[in-house]
Amino acid sequence: MSDPTLYEGIALIADPIHSYISFTVPGKGVREKTEKELIDSLWMQRLRYIYQLQSARWVYPSAEHSRFQHSLGAMHLAGRFARHLYPTLRGVIKDCPSEFYIEELLRVTALLHDIGHGPFGHFFDDNILNEYEETHETVGQRIIKNGLGDIIKNIKRSPNGEFEPGERIDPDYAAFLIGKGPNKDPHRYPRWLLFLQPLLSGIYTVDNMDYVLRDSYMCGVAIGPVDIDRLIYYSFFTDKGLTLHRAGLSALNMFLNARLYMYTNVYYHRTTRAIDLHLKEIFKDTIKILFPYNPAERPDKYIHLTDWSLLEAVRGWGHRKDSDKRNLYPEWMKILSRDVKWKMAYDRTLSLNEIEKGRRFIYPDELEREIRKNLPKDIRKISFRVDMASQDPRPLNPLMMGDRQIYVYNPYTRDISKEALKEFFDYIPAKVVLCRLFTLNHQHDPLIASAADKVLLHEENSIKTNV
Repeated sequence: MSDPTLYEGIALIADPIHSYISFTVPGKGVREKTEKELIDSLWMQRLRYIYQLQSARWVYPSAEHSRFQHSLGAMHLAGRFARHLYPTLRGVIKDCPSEFYIEELLRVTALLHDIGHGPFGHFFDDNILNEYEETHETVGQRIIKNGLGDIIKNIKRSPNGEFEPGERIDPDYAAFLIGKGPNKDPHRYPRWLLFLQPLLSGIYTVDNMDYVLRDSYMCGVAIGPVDIDRLIYYSFFTDKGLTLHRAGLSALNMFLNARLYMYTNVYYHRTTRAIDLHLKEIFKDTIKILFPYNPAERPDKYIHLTDWSLLEAVRGWGHRKDSDKRNLYPEWMKILSRDVKWKMAYDRTLSLNEIEKGRRFIYPDELEREIRKNLPKDIRKISFRVDMASQDPRPLNPLMMGDRQIYVYNPYTRDISKEALKEFFDYIPAKVVLCRLFTLNHQHDPLIASAADKVLLHEENSIKTNV
């Protein structure tokens, strides 16, 4: 008979995507820091009140899931990845920490990767955090180091075993792994940590593998096969970094196409983008009233700012004496009652290949000016908006991916190279731009569509491009 104490210190969370997610809890009579304390922290529980799909939940009624659920799923996948990859990581870098340390570092990082999100997720980044030269990652890095660091530093085990004596997770390591962009200084960190970066910020990560599966399931959208088991199985480390066996390329292809489908049909759905256009008109003024601070500087107040707190606040502005609140109230009520203000009048998908053939990709405000010039004079002053939703299904240059770089192993030649990605990526578009025009009604749709086609498709147009 097996030892029943094996079940102590571990608990399970039921999950529709991964079946069960295990996490560490204190053993009976033991005082210790575990994943449970992180999950139950105010910062993590706050993510229950921030929707995963921002405005898209008003398009897909069942997509009511939160950043909290997604974060748990990412943690689970991080643990799976860590256990699979550890033997090859240790084979390449002899002085890397123990298996259970690596597993737990990746689990904690994945659990907290979205901790800095504000209400309406990436929309908050683009419209609020950008003004402070912050992102949800930079805000999250501060929360990890300053708000949750004491818990992280005192976790001593993963769900599968205890760290080696003297091993301690540095919260700065987790903060480094969730960071994106050129501000990271890799020279400050050990080589084994740099090898882990693509698992959090690469082309297939614990983050995007969970959200593609979870968001499609919760939306009820059929995305076709996504074989993450095969993708994980054929991933390993070589002395160059994260490497994918050639036999795993088909699984990567399936995954990248599924993710592209989610962007074009869910995240960038025409009604989602229309709602965001309306939201953009009132969001900054709303946040200025509710939260006139830099989130990075006022975490004590940011911890209480969520989708729920925002929506409950604006619902009460109808009878306020404050004119700013009173003026914003009817616009919020239109959004909350799903009275879609902007109607799509034109839709065209532009790829990088089309742009290279001479078709023009330009800034929205410039495109709007050119379209107005091509409208009949009597309707040139009508209200319309240009929306250009851009998605990069794969890196533009597979040889210059920076900290996202992966390599391919060819079992026939036994070569390990990034050059093999060039041939593979030829079958996947480098950039897709959903170019749409929205008007207040459909009265002039044919004229607007004709003007847009004239601007976008006629190569003799001398509009400055932005590729």
